[in-house]
Amino acid sequence: MQPSSSTADFTQLGPWADMPAAQQPDWRDHAAYHAACQRLASAPPLVTASEIRRLRWSLSRLMTTGALLLQLGDCAESFYECAPRHISEKLRVIDELGDRFSELTGQSVIRVGRMGGQFAKPRSQETERHGTLIMPSFRGHMINSDIATPATRKPDPRRMLWAYDASEKVQRAMQTHRRGNGRTATMEGPWSSHEALVIDYESRLIRRDPDTDDLFLTSTHLPWVGERTRRPADAHVALLSSVMNPVGCKIGPTANPDEILRVCEALDPRREPGRLVLIPRMGRDRIQEVLPPIVRCVANAGHPVVWLSDPMHGNTVTSRLGLKTRHLTDVITEALRFRDILEENGQHAAGLHLEVAADDVTECIGGSVENEDELQRHYTSLCDPRLNVDQAGELIEAWAKGTAPGS
Repeated sequence: MQPSSSTADFTQLGPWADMPAAQQPDWRDHAAYHAACQRLASAPPLVTASEIRRLRWSLSRLMTTGALLLQLGDCAESFYECAPRHISEKLRVIDELGDRFSELTGQSVIRVGRMGGQFAKPRSQETERHGTLIMPSFRGHMINSDIATPATRKPDPRRMLWAYDASEKVQRAMQTHRRGNGRTATMEGPWSSHEALVIDYESRLIRRDPDTDDLFLTSTHLPWVGERTRRPADAHVALLSSVMNPVGCKIGPTANPDEILRVCEALDPRREPGRLVLIPRMGRDRIQEVLPPIVRCVANAGHPVVWLSDPMHGNTVTSRLGLKTRHLTDVITEALRFRDILEENGQHAAGLHLEVAADDVTECIGGSVENEDELQRHYTSLCDPRLNVDQAGELIEAWAKGTAPGS
């Protein structure tokens, strides 16, 4: 990691330093904390302002052209899967599913990978059980280890530097891939994305464009704020409101129109096409009740948002084997209901946000994974269950046809 000559002084956090910030690691008393923050603040950007502008321009055209967006990748990236072989395989899957989506719908497809920085995860529980032991929850490789011991589950700020180095490998490979496949000219990507969860990390990777004086978050092209961290008065929203990247926001089943409108006002005050991506993740049943008034409220307020379905996070269940899983039928049902709701309210259903593995995993039930007994065959996720490529293909086909398989 070599210092960047164009780095502003972001050793300190920013105006959001004193704002509430949920889901943060407790590591500021660690001996390595300040040195890690200083190294990040002087590090070169992982993505460029020109790349971010290209993606934002592409997103701004979705509503008028009917083009689509496909965002997919691991639930939680692993430091150990940032080698060339792993990166190449993930990019192959993005290409394969993006091409399939385009072929079936007849539309161009912007491809965005959940990669190059998806190393931190919010958790609903502080602890988790491993046999007879209770351990601090795994929160992603940026924060602690997936190995379950008291020592390895302690948050370690040096992991932010390891995350930066791993991300740098992925981002360089993605950049080479964009140039090689000719999609840079058409703005299709693939571009990078992750949840901007760890304030200490994201803050130190904000850089100022010397030509425009605009601030950009250079850890990724498309950062998003999660359902647990999207309160307008909190640090995550304040941080993303300060940068020029396109930004996303997850919306869960407890959301109401007024609070989502406040998030839109914070993240998209100038109502600019291509700026804000709203990502409902409500569950197959709740979406029919919760989403329609939110869509109408946002549209009536004049926010030209990109609407993207995350049909996975609201449909997580626990199998009798104790493994978290999702049923493909539920995932498909929510995606189709999302599309119907958007179209009924005169809005463009822009596409899908999915957790998909490059390997042939058996983490979700349906399609090639016939029942719960098959889950143990190849269940490797660090956190939540992912679709395999065949299952993701079934979902994309159902979206294109407008009906679930067998209907």
